[in-house]
Amino acid sequence: MSVDVRDRLVDAHIHVHSADTLEYPLAAGLGSSDLWSRSMTPEDHARSGRRYGRVRANLVQPTWYGLDHRYIVDCIATEPDRYSGTAIVPALADVRLPDPGRAMEALSERGIRAFRIRGKSAGGGAGGARWLDHPGYDAMFTAAATYGLALSFLAGPRDLPEIGRMSDRFPETRVVIDHLGGVREVKGRVPDEGVSALCDLARQRSVMVKLGPFHAWKRKEGGYGGLSALLLQIVESFGPERCMWETDWGGPIPMACPEEEFAASVGVILESGDFLSDGDMEHILFKTAEAVFFA
Repeated sequence: MSVDVRDRLVDAHIHVHSADTLEYPLAAGLGSSDLWSRSMTPEDHARSGRRYGRVRANLVQPTWYGLDHRYIVDCIATEPDRYSGTAIVPALADVRLPDPGRAMEALSERGIRAFRIRGKSAGGGAGGARWLDHPGYDAMFTAAATYGLALSFLAGPRDLPEIGRMSDRFPETRVVIDHLGGVREVKGRVPDEGVSALCDLARQRSVMVKLGPFHAWKRKEGGYGGLSALLLQIVESFGPERCMWETDWGGPIPMACPEEEFAASVGVILESGDFLSDGDMEHILFKTAEAVFFA
């Protein structure tokens, strides 16, 4: 392995929030007991990855701030060349809100480059198998293509065919599938149907996938179970230029020892030389995310 990632890594997916709930209040009805941790800041993330120098990151809006994006926008404003953001703009609402496309355009002027959509299995969608069949989602797909933004999906394997249908309708819209599309080991094996549903999306050249969070995989003796075989299949399907590394740092599954777990996550890619070239690793560890979040 000869890839030098120092000062080059881009973490495609982290969550941050402040302990200062006066300056950055939680959404109505949420309290400290709902938080995954008291606080998680960009500075904390930087310490976790300090052995790699200056790590850039995409800050994904935490749900307990609701539609108030001030915290991640303020973080981006401090170092716009280091931080980018993924916001939440509802396609469906029972109150009067701005048109989703106009809201996306406005947030893009403040460092937001992607917008998160929950899949049906994650509590989103308009209902039924065609849960994206709604004018609000049409507006989001159109706006993302118009303004060079991306739509980032928190989805499970059963959601992926519907995302594929919309990607076929809007081939110019960049779509990012978070967290390996929800594909996980079940009783020691990775279900073939989940992998097939994810890899089927590779037919649409505008669809990309985040590889991670690796620390959430149950470790087995000698490695991460079936993770290497899964990564091989995904990278072969999408190509490395459409795969991006993520830690989901600050997410619901905490890192037991952040600095070591962070390094182990990077190592999953850097130690995959049996099927990844140096150029492949560069795309996965920084070039793909750089093109989406820092272009």
